[in-house]
Amino acid sequence: MLHFRTTYEQVSSVVAGNTWNVVIDGKKVIVPQQHLPAERCPHCGVAKPDLRHSTTIETVAGVTKRRWAFFACSTCAGMVTVELERSKGYVIQNFPELKDVPTDLPERPLVYLREALATVAHPSACIMACASAVDAMLKLKGLTGGTINARINTAAEQHIITQDMAAWAHQIRLDANDQRHADLAAPLPTLEDASRCVAFATVLAELLFSLPTRVTRGIEGKAS
Repeated sequence: MLHFRTTYEQVSSVVAGNTWNVVIDGKKVIVPQQHLPAERCPHCGVAKPDLRHSTTIETVAGVTKRRWAFFACSTCAGMVTVELERSKGYVIQNFPELKDVPTDLPERPLVYLREALATVAHPSACIMACASAVDAMLKLKGLTGGTINARINTAAEQHIITQDMAAWAHQIRLDANDQRHADLAAPLPTLEDASRCVAFATVLAELLFSLPTRVTRGIEGKAS
């Protein structure tokens, strides 16, 4: 399974000659072998990335042999590793897998989180989208009064989030303020800063919405 094309129900790939034969919903799509088909880069989130083939190697441990292909993103230089079936070249797995946001979220935080993932290569925009996602989630939990600063503090006081999570949320809030107000004294954010913000916002979404939804579904399933 090629995990990059997560918008399709079934995807399989095989390396044949100088092409990738990608089967999507029963239809064969041929793309050049030197480019790996993907919806987004798992590192920077850029859409339709140019993942260029770097090299293919084979590793050996005793009688076990494994074949690996490496592809570099032309936007962020991040490397994607693909394990291939040795004889026919089918894609077995890839590292890292494409990041995604929980789908069982209310519309507004879901949209903001997807915008954040799509703009990791543009850290300023990504961090502001993360701050919007955090604020939207807190408001949906009933914390609508005051500023986002007050909402984060209230969430911690009401044990909706932990004190450590509140501190992390405040950091995202402050980072977003720096970008929103173009603070000349603040350093420009990096890809690492953007990735950390996305990681926190995703964890918060899991805690506040996804996990409770799964628990409810599990209880309802047992009851039925």
